[in-house]
Amino acid sequence: MELVQQLSQMQLINQFWLLMAFIIPMVILSRMVVAGTRFSPILVIVIFGLGLGFGMVELGIATPGLPEFPLVDFLSRTTIIALVVSFFVGGQELRKILSKQELDMEDIVVPSKEEMFLGTGRTQFIFILRSFFLLVGLEGFFRMAIEPGTAEGIALYYPILALLGLAVSFLLIDHKAQIQDKKVYMQKGVIETVLLLVILFVSFLIATAVQPIIALPQIFFAMLISSALGAIFQNWTYGPTIRALLFAGIPVVLAANFMVGGSRIGDAFAIEGMNSILVYGFFGQLFWMFGGIALIMWFARTGHIRNLAPGMAGSLSHSGLTGACTAGDFGQVAAKRAPIMINIPFFGHIFVFSILAVSADNGALWIWPTAIIVLIGLALTALALKNLRAANGEDFKEVKALMQFSFGWQMMAVFGGLVILTFSTIAFDYTTMAQSSAISHFGLFAAVQGGMFGTEASLLIPLIFSMPFLVHPIVFYMFGKALDNNGEMPRVPVYAMALVGVAGVSAAIFVL
Repeated sequence: MELVQQLSQMQLINQFWLLMAFIIPMVILSRMVVAGTRFSPILVIVIFGLGLGFGMVELGIATPGLPEFPLVDFLSRTTIIALVVSFFVGGQELRKILSKQELDMEDIVVPSKEEMFLGTGRTQFIFILRSFFLLVGLEGFFRMAIEPGTAEGIALYYPILALLGLAVSFLLIDHKAQIQDKKVYMQKGVIETVLLLVILFVSFLIATAVQPIIALPQIFFAMLISSALGAIFQNWTYGPTIRALLFAGIPVVLAANFMVGGSRIGDAFAIEGMNSILVYGFFGQLFWMFGGIALIMWFARTGHIRNLAPGMAGSLSHSGLTGACTAGDFGQVAAKRAPIMINIPFFGHIFVFSILAVSADNGALWIWPTAIIVLIGLALTALALKNLRAANGEDFKEVKALMQFSFGWQMMAVFGGLVILTFSTIAFDYTTMAQSSAISHFGLFAAVQGGMFGTEASLLIPLIFSMPFLVHPIVFYMFGKALDNNGEMPRVPVYAMALVGVAGVSAAIFVL
């Protein structure tokens, strides 16, 4: 028995290093491939992740879902941790915008300019490593606390994962970066890590407490708490924990998710109605993304990416654009505005998740409240376009209009999309997956992954969510062309993409 336990512990260590060997090179290689281009590394992570997961199954190394590699699934379910950091930063920026304060704060860190790999500096590499260990450690600690009686499988090793992840993450500080006060900087990292754990626990307890009344997911309460804390501590300069997760948290989480999704490609296509779901997801990306951009360009008379990138990242809660904006791929103005726009629509999620929770219990979309929300979204979108047109380039007015657009178009995209899908033959649980995929919506993704719409949807969502990312070359190519054109998005291709999206969505609903 003791020998079996020792072998099991050795297997866990091997699994941990295998996970690290899968994820870290994938993120580094993705940055290497897009170095010097306008594309986002997340695009390449999609291809690598799906390909690796699919290849492992085809070669007989693993089976769908990668149960032979439980730590991959373990890491893929840390989405909420990466999002909490974005919500905190968004709360800070929102408070400053509403109080009309300057967005810039004196930074306490100057990253090292030394390049470790093509496209990745030394400090950035440390952030990627730290994000990996933080996500593993925080998730291990959280699961250990909420599942104290579990003593089977990977649950046996939550304490080891928590200790290993958190301990190593505290050590990962780039000594070549110029830091004003290293002691204070490290203390900030500890405080931020503890704060993340507190948010996870409190949001979980609240979600559990209200579940008998309404099954709102943990991500909703985590958003409210972290955004409120960001607004309260508006002048908090980031320590290594927030910096790392803001820079690399989303890519690391998505890399694991896409591996799991890729492993299910073969089985998924055997499910009835899957073609409609995937076609809607793919063309929904074009429809909701370029349809929204077309509205801004046509009615608001602005095509600059300082408005388009954060506006669409926020209005769709779009994971690809979110990662690209916060990483600074579309300029510093977009990077500062994106966390605000990402936060704004989440305040409407009390309607989203409450209506979806009732709908999930009934097995069908709750129509009348949905229709009201769609009309509210339409009115807000129209108001936003009017105000954005009248902003004349003023920062405060543009941000205020984009906040309105983010909220309004989000309501239109989420609920309008679900209404459209009621005309199809797709089951309701699958329509939520299709809509999450069609707008790359991180909130819906986290809710489905958390089991809000059943176990089957929870298992399939990594694949469904990842497949439309293959349309992202078009998205990032268009934003790249805008960067090359002094930030102005070309108009005719945008209108063409929106029309293609209309045709594809119509085919998914009425033909397939």
